[in-house]
Amino acid sequence: MGAGLLLRLLLLAGAVSVPAAGPGGSHSYRSFYTGVSDPGPDLPAFTALSYVDDQQILHYDSETQRVEPRADWVQGAVDPDYWDRETETLQGWEQKFGVKLRTLQFRYNQTGGSHTLQLMYSCELGEDGSPGAYVKLGYDGRDFLSYDPKKRTWAAAPAETQVTQRRLNEYKAFLQSAATYMEETCIEWLRKYLQHGKAALQSKHPVAQVNDRLSSRDGLTTLSCWVHGFYPKDVAVVWLKNGEAQPQETSRSRVLPSGDGTYQIWATIKINPSRSHDYTCSVEHVSLGAALRVALDKSRVEPEFNLMLITGLVVTVVLVVAVSGSAVSFLRRQGVGYRAAPGSTTTPTPT
Repeated sequence: MGAGLLLRLLLLAGAVSVPAAGPGGSHSYRSFYTGVSDPGPDLPAFTALSYVDDQQILHYDSETQRVEPRADWVQGAVDPDYWDRETETLQGWEQKFGVKLRTLQFRYNQTGGSHTLQLMYSCELGEDGSPGAYVKLGYDGRDFLSYDPKKRTWAAAPAETQVTQRRLNEYKAFLQSAATYMEETCIEWLRKYLQHGKAALQSKHPVAQVNDRLSSRDGLTTLSCWVHGFYPKDVAVVWLKNGEAQPQETSRSRVLPSGDGTYQIWATIKINPSRSHDYTCSVEHVSLGAALRVALDKSRVEPEFNLMLITGLVVTVVLVVAVSGSAVSFLRRQGVGYRAAPGSTTTPTPT
């Protein structure tokens, strides 16, 4: 599935778009098209990205000039000629975005600066299998036109786009094409992607590991909970003290990809090791029937004892080295050296 008739008519009609989060649903297909008037080394003039749920599956930009898959399983969902067709289509959209950017700058009397033209569309399947769809349009970060699939009409935000809105709503053939694409064609492609990506897109249970470490600066112990191996991305992690959630005291990292299609996150909490409390890491995820809870193992060696043990070992080593160094220094002052005799570990032998 590529730009399609819907996106072609959108740009021909003078509409623009900006990425936006869509309504909730169990599965979604989303595409983002972005054009910039002032490209740079890390900012191509045109970029197109497509996602199934939160997994990127397609990529195109004006530097590579080629549509590339971003997930291995996508290959099985399309025919071999798909990539050539999509590449040709998006090369055309790249040119149209350039033209539309210049047109919009002229319309808004903008003679310089950096400007952005973006388009985003999405079709979705809810948890009950009900379909949904929407299109968001904008320029320089401003929402000004969107498609309402229930009313099958276009709605404009600022007054400047009401002329475009009326033009789109009066174009009955366009409205029918938009409805057919978003309600049927896009949903068919989403179902096809879900079928071929079933293994990659299915929920995966999180694994949680708990450990602690002593902070030398403030004497507090930091409990760390590493949650990994889960999919999809959304997860809730909080530390419990004596069974009570501690959301304010829990510090969480960002949810990061693990590189194998799953995600990971860290949650930490600082505690006073001298006080006796039970601490448990609680994880909530769509793949779990109930919250996953992993308690800190209090049977392990306490941090204070670990610190004393390490300190004692260091002191012992220092004393041994100091004593040995004094003995060697004394022998050398006496002009006598020593080495272990062959086959012996105790008898010194003059050199």
